[in-house]
Amino acid sequence: MPMTRVEVLFLATYFLVLLVLAIYGSHRYVMAYLFYKYKGNLPAPKGKFEILPRVTIQLPLYNEMYVVERLIEAVARIQYPQQGLDISYIHRDNRSGYKAGALQEGLKIARGELVAVFDADFVPAPDFLLRSVHFFTDEHIGMVQVRWEHLNREYSHLTQAQAIFLDGHFVIEHTARNRSGRFFNFNGTAGVWRRATIEDAGGWQHDTLTEDLDLSYRAQLAGWRFVYLPEVVSPAEVPVEMNAFKSQQHRWAKGSVQTARKLLPRILRSDLPREVKLEAFFHLTANFTYPLMILLTVLMPVSMVIRFKHGWYQVLLLDLPFFWTATMSVVLFYIASQREIGMPCWKGIKYLPFIMAFGIGMCVNQSKAVIEALVGYETGFTRTPKTGMLGKDRSWLRKKYRTLLTAQPLLELALGAYLTSAIWFALDKGVYFSLPFLLLFQWGFFYVGLVSLLQGRIGALLRWIRRPAEDAAPALE
Repeated sequence: MPMTRVEVLFLATYFLVLLVLAIYGSHRYVMAYLFYKYKGNLPAPKGKFEILPRVTIQLPLYNEMYVVERLIEAVARIQYPQQGLDISYIHRDNRSGYKAGALQEGLKIARGELVAVFDADFVPAPDFLLRSVHFFTDEHIGMVQVRWEHLNREYSHLTQAQAIFLDGHFVIEHTARNRSGRFFNFNGTAGVWRRATIEDAGGWQHDTLTEDLDLSYRAQLAGWRFVYLPEVVSPAEVPVEMNAFKSQQHRWAKGSVQTARKLLPRILRSDLPREVKLEAFFHLTANFTYPLMILLTVLMPVSMVIRFKHGWYQVLLLDLPFFWTATMSVVLFYIASQREIGMPCWKGIKYLPFIMAFGIGMCVNQSKAVIEALVGYETGFTRTPKTGMLGKDRSWLRKKYRTLLTAQPLLELALGAYLTSAIWFALDKGVYFSLPFLLLFQWGFFYVGLVSLLQGRIGALLRWIRRPAEDAAPALE
C-alpha cells in the first residue's frame, strides 16, 4: 500500500529534523577537536605591571540575603595593594535595565581603568586579580574570564548534572574558541574588563537578557581581544531546586536568541574570517535545537508507526546514524571535560544517561524561551535564587525565595506519557532498537516534570507552615 502525502510529509519532516540536530550535535566534535588541537597554546601576559593598576570590583546584587556576607568577605580577602577597604553601596530605587542597568550605574563612580564583576553566589580566590590583571599590559586585551567551579557539585543529582553541563562549556568550549581565535564570551561574572573596552563597545545594554554575551560580541566586533584562563578557578553555587534552574536556563536561552537577532546579521556581514563567523552562528543559534527536539518528540512515534505499517521495518534502522551522531557527541564531549578537570572517568560515565535525559527534559522550558525571543515577547530579568546550600543541607525548602509554579510541568508529563505509548508499541511490535532512545526521552520528560511539581509544591507547603511561626515571633529592635 503506497504512502499518503501526509505520511510522506511526516517522514520528510522527521528526517529533516534529525539531520539538523545531527549537524548541531557534530559541532561538539568540532569543539573537542579545536580544544585538543590548541590545548597547548597557553596564554601568557605580554608583560608585568610595575605598578598595579586600580581595579574596581562590582557586585551587582538584588535581595541576596543568604550569600551576600560570604561574597563580601571573599572579595575583601583578594590580595591586591589597597588602603583599607573602600566599599561603596549604591541602592537604586528601581530595577531599570536590571543587571545591565546596575553595572552601568556602578561605572559612574568606579575608579581606575579595570573593572571586575562577581555575582552574589561566587567566592573568588585571594589570588584572582594577581593571576589575571597582568594580561592587561597588552593594550588590545579587553577582558579576562576565569573558569567557574561549583561549590555544591555533590549536593544532588541535579547539581551534579548542572556542574557537568557547565564543565563542558567552560573547559572545552571556552578554551577551544579562545585559543583557536574564535569569539567567546564573558559569563557575567568572574572576569575583569578594561573600562575603555566597555565604553568603546557601547556600554552595558539591556535590550537582551544576556547583557554579558551581547557586550562580549560587540567588543570583539570592535577589535578587542579576550583571554580565557581555565586554570584560574572561581567557585560558585549552582541552583539546588529544579524550578530555579529552569528560570536560569530560560533567561540564558532567551537572551542568547535575542543576542543572535541583534548581532548575528552584523557578524555575518562583517569582514571577519569565515571560521569566526561560522562559530558565532553555531554559538548564538544553539538554542534553536530545543524546539526541534520538541518536534522530534512528537514525530518520532508517528514515524515509527508509519514505517511499520508499510512494512518498512528495516528502514527504521536509518534513524540510528543520526541518533548516534548526536548522542555520541554528548558522551565524548562531557567525558572529555570531566577528564580534563581531573574527575574519574567512571563518575562522568555514570551520570551520562541522566545528563542526556535531563537535557531532553528541559526542551519545553527552553523552547518557550526561544519562541518568546523570536516573537519579541518581553519579560523581566528573573534572578536565580541563591541559597548558600552546601553539603547535604535541605533547608532550601524553607527559604523565603519562591519560584513561580506554571503549567509547564504538566506539558512535560504529557510528553512523557505520549512516549510511554510509543514504548508499548515498540515492545508489542518487536522494534527493540528504538527503545533506548524512546526511554531516554520518556525518562527526561518525566524527571523534569515530576521534580518541578514536587519541589515547587513541597517548598510552598513548608513555607506556608513556617509563616505563622514567623508572624508570631516578637520583633527585635
